[in-house]
Amino acid sequence: MPTFTAPDGTLLAYHVHGSGDPVVCVPGGPADSGYLGDLGGLAAHRRLIVLDLRGTGRSAVPEDSSSYRCDRLVEDVEALREHLGLARIDLLAHSAGANVATQYAARHPDRVRRLALITPGTRAVGVVVTGESRRELARLRTGEPWFPDAFAALEAITEGTGSDWDAISPFFHGRWDDAARRHQAAARPDNPDAVALFAADGAFDPQAARAALTIWRSPVLLLAGEFDLNSPPRSVAEFAELIPGATLVVQRGAGHYPWIDDADRFVETVAAFLA
Repeated sequence: MPTFTAPDGTLLAYHVHGSGDPVVCVPGGPADSGYLGDLGGLAAHRRLIVLDLRGTGRSAVPEDSSSYRCDRLVEDVEALREHLGLARIDLLAHSAGANVATQYAARHPDRVRRLALITPGTRAVGVVVTGESRRELARLRTGEPWFPDAFAALEAITEGTGSDWDAISPFFHGRWDDAARRHQAAARPDNPDAVALFAADGAFDPQAARAALTIWRSPVLLLAGEFDLNSPPRSVAEFAELIPGATLVVQRGAGHYPWIDDADRFVETVAAFLA
């Protein structure tokens, strides 16, 4: 397992899938990056350099737990770029990892050649996802057999009277089958400190990120899933509007993990962008 050393001395690991020009991939969660797999076969087109965020996967737990904060993870990505010996990188990030990638692009704009944000988290740019927008999106799934129980759990979470996150898992997938259940389990974070401290005070500076993105000139792809409750298409579109020339794609029938719901369509979209 290849490793490198972060600026604070923490030993970090990464995984390599495929061959060709590299794409640095930042997972969400923060969770073990194994849930990304080879991104539905994207590794057949590009060499994926998949980072294990500190305290997850094969990466070490840092001595300073405050370094789990999103803005501090930015320099782990920069250390990986330097370790790889790349002047500029194509950068792909999923879910919460998009907050890291967005802040990386804002801080190191000259280091990013292309930026692909997959069902991205939007806190780095101050786009708020409301409970009502999640309810509205959830109602698109009323015909599903699991809908009544999942929607009741969603209502309770939204109103602050419940916390059964497992019950709403079907809303994060285009189809809720055995493969989706296995993937949902694999994507579940297992380091509570990394999760709790990711968004600690000072983790985000939306005003600075927005200012940097308004003058961004490199290609950017924002890919949303039609049914994704975590990153609703409307919120991803609002994010895209902040970036001149950004490409917004909504993958039909997909949830939060579009490479699981329709790998061929996902790979076609992302490979074309990266090419």
